[in-house]
Amino acid sequence: MALSKAIFIRNANQLVTLQGGAHAPLVKEAMSELGIIENGSVWIEDGVIQAVGTDEELLAMFEGRLDEAEVVDASGKLVTPGLVDPHTHLVFAGSRENEFNMRLQGATYMDIMNAGGGIHATTRATKAASNEELFHASYGRLNQFLRHGVTTVEAKSGYGMEWETERKQLEVAKRLNENHVIDVVSTFMGAHAVPKEYKENPDEFVRLLVEEMIPMVAELGLAEFNDVFCEHGVFTPEQSRVILEAGKRHGLIPKIHADEIEPYEGAELAAEVGAISADHLLKASEKGMRAMAEKGVVGVLLPGTAYFLMAESANGRKMIDLGVPVALSTDCNPGSSPTVSLPFIMNLGCLKMGMTPAEVITATTINAAHALNRGQEIGSLEVGKKGDVTIFNIENYMKLQYSYGVNHTDTVVKNGQVVVRGGHLVEELSLS
Repeated sequence: MALSKAIFIRNANQLVTLQGGAHAPLVKEAMSELGIIENGSVWIEDGVIQAVGTDEELLAMFEGRLDEAEVVDASGKLVTPGLVDPHTHLVFAGSRENEFNMRLQGATYMDIMNAGGGIHATTRATKAASNEELFHASYGRLNQFLRHGVTTVEAKSGYGMEWETERKQLEVAKRLNENHVIDVVSTFMGAHAVPKEYKENPDEFVRLLVEEMIPMVAELGLAEFNDVFCEHGVFTPEQSRVILEAGKRHGLIPKIHADEIEPYEGAELAAEVGAISADHLLKASEKGMRAMAEKGVVGVLLPGTAYFLMAESANGRKMIDLGVPVALSTDCNPGSSPTVSLPFIMNLGCLKMGMTPAEVITATTINAAHALNRGQEIGSLEVGKKGDVTIFNIENYMKLQYSYGVNHTDTVVKNGQVVVRGGHLVEELSLS
């Protein structure tokens, strides 16, 4: 998309800047320090933030140039950095509403997966879908994310578990990044589950990942991160370590699905291998949390998944108090968290994990940006960062969490251009 010359967001009731977190994620009390400017304004030019301050200050700075800028009146509204979703399974085909009914009758996540559902059901649908079908379906989901104030998302593969489908997912994600206004950051997750044909010999599948798939992902430049589902009945901590270390040798930054269903030393492994994030963490041990805090591993928490699976949420309050830098995400996927509403996830962070309204703002902006290795580019409103801004039609940040299940997004600015106005997409990009 072409860059706009200048945009002037004026006179926000509250302008949440989160200044000062560009070089490291925020922890403990700092997660509540939002850097709020009342009657705040932002000047963006050529897609980059040029000035942040009070409306009076920016009027004095740009008095002679107001006619050059598109003015967005944010009077009475809340302005934040563009929201960042650091954990999604964006590119997939099919739907699994039948499993929802099974869970309501008592089936567990692993019961469903072992019966051929779960990840395996989505794998079959994704294998059968064409690149175009996957692209169009995922593009539509990105439009929904955008309407909820999200300007950057991570997208994992993992619904192939063999090279051709994994490659297809990653190629679609790359094309989405090139064609949609949202930035799409790719993660290779061939280690999402053990395919049925390797059930009796999972180490052979690990070998396939390590010796064939990971090198190809790196050679083709299809992903920035490498993820693994470290869980009893999926990949052991030892197998997970082998997979993550192999990714590191090929320049892929490690992430890990850790301690979701059982305590399994996934948080400890994340700290050991220097993962940028450990995600889920419902059953993480205090030892693992402390190790993550010491190494600065971002804990990406997914309360929507616990909510949908009717499970107890991760202990976000304890993690923050121990010094873990916490981020939040939708975990958008067809089986355990079919949602694109990051604002609803923020509300669950408060109600289900003991986080404060200020902490969940931090967890979906600057800390989420750090979980994607982009803390110096996005996640706060600071001079030199991308012009990614979300404007909510409410007066203050606490009201964002007070009203649950409501999308308050009014305006979204991406790279210095208004892409959502009045809650509606300004234009649909070409699907070429």
